[in-house]
Amino acid sequence: MGKKRKAGEGTLRLRKDGRWEGRIVVDYDENGKPKTKNITAKTKAECLKKLEALKEKCGIVTGRARPDMPFGDWLDLWYKTYSKPNIRITTQLSYENRIYLHIIPSIGKIPLNKLTQSDLQKFYADLKKNGRQSKVELYGTGLSDRMVRSCHTTCRTALQKAVEEKLIAVNPADGCKLPPKKAQEMQVLTHDEMRRFLIQSKQDDFYELALLELATGMRRGEICALKWSDLDFETGALHIQRQAYHVDHGVIVSVPKTKQSNRSVILPPSVLNVLREYRKNVDSEWIFPSPVKEGEPIDPTSVYRKMVKILDRAQCKRVRFHDLRHTFATTALEHGMDIKTLSAIIGHVSSATTLDIYSHITDEMQINAANKIERRFAKNEPFEQSEYEVKKQAPAQEAQPFEPYKGKIRKSGTGGIYELNDHLFEGRYSPTNAYGKREVHTVYAKTREECERLLDEMIPKVRAEIKAEKKRIKEEQAAQE
Repeated sequence: MGKKRKAGEGTLRLRKDGRWEGRIVVDYDENGKPKTKNITAKTKAECLKKLEALKEKCGIVTGRARPDMPFGDWLDLWYKTYSKPNIRITTQLSYENRIYLHIIPSIGKIPLNKLTQSDLQKFYADLKKNGRQSKVELYGTGLSDRMVRSCHTTCRTALQKAVEEKLIAVNPADGCKLPPKKAQEMQVLTHDEMRRFLIQSKQDDFYELALLELATGMRRGEICALKWSDLDFETGALHIQRQAYHVDHGVIVSVPKTKQSNRSVILPPSVLNVLREYRKNVDSEWIFPSPVKEGEPIDPTSVYRKMVKILDRAQCKRVRFHDLRHTFATTALEHGMDIKTLSAIIGHVSSATTLDIYSHITDEMQINAANKIERRFAKNEPFEQSEYEVKKQAPAQEAQPFEPYKGKIRKSGTGGIYELNDHLFEGRYSPTNAYGKREVHTVYAKTREECERLLDEMIPKVRAEIKAEKKRIKEEQAAQE
């Protein structure tokens, strides 16, 4: 058996015509597939020599790597060769931001074998003090602790690969002092806040999405990427098998976050009935289609913005969309759902993850259970009541009446009205035309009421024109075929 060449050294083989061929990977395309170049020679020794020259010409570090090469060169190749092909597009954007905007400009010129822990420590301190390059007026000059830790993780991983390739003896990133890791505080809506949130959501054309989220605890990208084909109205089973992401050019859909995220949940009959009625008014394969781009799912970013507006109108505390997931999980545990079932429903890798996140809830539930056992079997005085148990035993306060905010709100996909000044309003409708491009149509009036009337008259005309143009294009294509 021949000696196996290391990853990055290229391949070497004897062809059927008697010549030797060497081949190297020089880059990867958008789908992660390798781009290669090759050379041929009459002998193996000559082929090896040509292969090394090709690596040098193409800038391939692995195989021609030197301990004194710039750290930036190694970081660039490590990312493109070992990291980029294995991560999501959204994760790639984060990596490239850290590597090409922060790390390489600051410490990329330092030779790989000269980079020290002191260099890295100074770099992290500079990031914390003056590392921000945008929105300085809002957030100050320094980067967040989380961003500093992310830059460190990228450096440490790339340097560890250099250790494995025997370019350096030790990893200088090991042992660096970093900003403390702070978990973002979990917030959940109270039962009364959930009630107000759903009432206001119904007013603002967000009810079905909000109800489904509070009933399942799906991730934001998962709920945005649902199709009607994922839902079985007979059994109530909803199959979660994809996730939507916001990128600069729009929305992309890919596989779920983890293997466990590909799962099925059973919807309560009440939620199923709401979706059954909602289905009658949705002409799309997506359960929650984009109001502005035909044939696409709703943008996760727009979902968050709308949720925040509804929370404010419902007089609820402002939370992240992910906190709606926490709200579902907390409510489920309080009503007796076991950890393993909850873990499967929300798509965690293991029950241990669920226990770690919701340990404060489960601890209180265990104390409550111990109290019940003590009273029932030992007939002794119970342990000191926990705050959780006291809260559960306290008489429920009667829900206060809530009237939803009913401002001048136009439904998604029906344009918008903007006040340009005290006596001028603009109505704007921006559909996708027959050629797949966004076009803007506007009307103007002195009052909001007049502008709404003109906009309502214009939209059906524009839609009819687009429909007619699509029909004409389709007939022309059919005639050409």
